[in-house]
Amino acid sequence: MEIRGQQIKYFLFSQYLADGIRITLEIVLPVIICSYLGYADIGYTIAQGALCVSISDAPGPVEHKRNGMLYSVLFVVLMSVLTGFANNNILLIGLLILCSSFFFTMFSIYGNRAASVGTGALLIMILRLSVELLPIDVLKESVLILAGGLWYFVMDMLFFRVTPYRPEQRALGNCIHEMAKFLRVKALFYDHKTDFKEEYRQLVAQQIVVSEAQDALRELLYKNRELMQETTKRGKMLILTFADVMELYEQITAIWYDYESLHEKFGETGILEDLAAAIREIAEEMDVIGLAIQSNIAAQKKHFVEEALEKIKSRIDALGKADPGNLVLKKILVNMINISRRVDDLYSYFMAAKINTRQLQSQNYYASFVSHQQIDFSLFRNNLNLESSVFRHSLRMMITCMAGFFIAKIIDYGHHSYWILLTIIIILKPGFGLTKERNIQRLLGTVVGAIIGLTILGFIQDRDVLFGFIIFFMIGTYTYQRLNYIVMVIFTTPYILILFNLLGLPFWTIAQERLIDTVIGCILAFLASYLLFPHWESSRLQSHMETVLKANIDYLRKLKEMMCGKEVPLLDYKLVRKELFISIANLSAAFHRMLNDPRGKQQNRKATDQFVVLNHILSSNVAGLASGIRDKEKKIYPREILQKIKRAITIMEEALQTLDEDFKPGIIESIPGTAAEEIQPGQLQLANQVDFINKVAGDIKKTTRDMAAGFKK
Repeated sequence: MEIRGQQIKYFLFSQYLADGIRITLEIVLPVIICSYLGYADIGYTIAQGALCVSISDAPGPVEHKRNGMLYSVLFVVLMSVLTGFANNNILLIGLLILCSSFFFTMFSIYGNRAASVGTGALLIMILRLSVELLPIDVLKESVLILAGGLWYFVMDMLFFRVTPYRPEQRALGNCIHEMAKFLRVKALFYDHKTDFKEEYRQLVAQQIVVSEAQDALRELLYKNRELMQETTKRGKMLILTFADVMELYEQITAIWYDYESLHEKFGETGILEDLAAAIREIAEEMDVIGLAIQSNIAAQKKHFVEEALEKIKSRIDALGKADPGNLVLKKILVNMINISRRVDDLYSYFMAAKINTRQLQSQNYYASFVSHQQIDFSLFRNNLNLESSVFRHSLRMMITCMAGFFIAKIIDYGHHSYWILLTIIIILKPGFGLTKERNIQRLLGTVVGAIIGLTILGFIQDRDVLFGFIIFFMIGTYTYQRLNYIVMVIFTTPYILILFNLLGLPFWTIAQERLIDTVIGCILAFLASYLLFPHWESSRLQSHMETVLKANIDYLRKLKEMMCGKEVPLLDYKLVRKELFISIANLSAAFHRMLNDPRGKQQNRKATDQFVVLNHILSSNVAGLASGIRDKEKKIYPREILQKIKRAITIMEEALQTLDEDFKPGIIESIPGTAAEEIQPGQLQLANQVDFINKVAGDIKKTTRDMAAGFKK
């Protein structure tokens, strides 16, 4: 119940709800003001411009938001003019749909924000299809749409100036919250009678969410020029706290051991359950900090985990020193103590004195962690071939939109058949699996939303109350548009039905039209994703696997350098670590998308699942060793241990060669002559962990070899 309460608080102070309220106000205010003055039609036209520009208003650095919205205003007005002039000629409007659906879908080669700019341009075209006007009136309404787009842009920039740090604070709080969920999944591995396969699936799924949250936060912090140049306490706190969060994530990732063996040895002692309870307390402490940052309030420590860890230490000591296996429990305990300390370090966010003692890195340092997308026409030109997945998707979108347009013209059953095209551009995605998922969500959401809307209209006739419902459903729509698609559709459908009812149209007929158009659009999108230049996730698995193997090899090389006593630059180490975490998350996401493809199009399903888990286990164990070594004084480790690390690198390179025959293994530096020959008694646990790394590397090689044979068939 307490966790559910925290979830509600996180939602109430989330960027999703804040954006939902803000976008609703920016769209609906022109309607309210113009209706009050007696110009309701003008208000609705202005709102259309604001609505289409709002699509490009995705979270991100303010400079990117500004440029995206200005480009969106330009294309939205251009498409409004072109659609208005072409509307009286079915051939011209068909040609416009043909060209624009292809052209604007190609925008996705420049990233998600550019893709949303293209979607906004297509949306205004679709909304204006049913509006036939004289040329002078086309220009007048296009000016109103321009006013709506500029109104939205100005209001959005004003909101940012009033609350310049809130998006970053909310993103940071959300990132910590998702990491706390990740840690709770880790705790499940220590519980009695846990289902390891199910927990692995949960862990991998949550790792994808954490990676996306971290990427979003990097974009906000490291691409925000004003924030990077900011000398105030708040900006400095955000950047330094995120650095602490990434160090904490490495420690959390390092909690990975041979859990089945742990349960066999220590399952009866009750210590594992105590460890799980302590891990959950740490996760709750992270949630307290994350919620405080997101809510912009001070945090108060809730759990004193040190006391629980001290009791666990006493219980481990009581087991006796005879069994070397007890060293594993001590290693876990040390890791948890480090995590607890890292969590306590996050409280420095609320302490100006501690922040002032720390210094920021250079802007070039932080810029190394983010990618930069250039808007270059040559990239557009180079993707005009069937080898490009974006080009194939653009062709698919063009053909499907034309099919939807002709069906709408042939089957004349209402005035809003443009909803077919609207359904297509929203749910037709590059991959079959996501398109299928959106199809199901769109249909279910439309049916449920229609029932809600018709129920409200059946019992309530008061216009003011109905307008209040519109505001409520609009907030729900724009809150969930990037959070949960089916919930968004459930909010959108009654919002549209009530709106058309207030405009004097029969809501039963509108509901019937929307349902029919949605079904037609869904069928067309589904068939197109399966028949027209289909994209199957299995075709890209090999590329993702190669990236993961390369990242793990680089991570092992950094570990070897540290164990050889070399000075490893912090930036180099963090970049390698970041690439590893992202590559594993990308592979996991691709694998989950593949599971939505038709059964016959899925390759190496079980082997891929095993490959993902094994690489996660490997990276977690390497992270455990690396984080411990980085915090200690530099020294050269025994030759036997270094030989095993070197062997693990060789095994991983051999695994990569089975997938990429052109891969050339790098030169592994020789082991220093000053390395001790024998392992010291205090290094037995380290030696065991290195042995485990070698074992996992061997399993990865075997799994990779099996998968490579499948790819060649």
